[in-house]
Amino acid sequence: MRKCNTEQIGTAIQQFMRLNGIETPYNQYRLIQAWPIVMGPLIKSYTANIFIKNQTLHVQITSPAIKQNLMMEHRRLARKLNEHVGAQVIEDIYFY
Repeated sequence: MRKCNTEQIGTAIQQFMRLNGIETPYNQYRLIQAWPIVMGPLIKSYTANIFIKNQTLHVQITSPAIKQNLMMEHRRLARKLNEHVGAQVIEDIYFY
């Protein structure tokens, strides 16, 4: 028996998520969950609040010195987080 219209399960799931409007929220969730993994335990310990709005990751950092250092690297960090998720989820990071 030969199957003509076959596709990989990953592709089918991605199409299902896109058609039902859950791909973007799922990728945003994955990116927020990736923050402590990508940034490490030190930065995680100074992170108080994190959310995404209008393709910008908003991160509350409790240490002014660490916040200043992260602000200088915001574009590189955004690329690194997007690469970790495997999708273009955010364009920038705003630290407050």
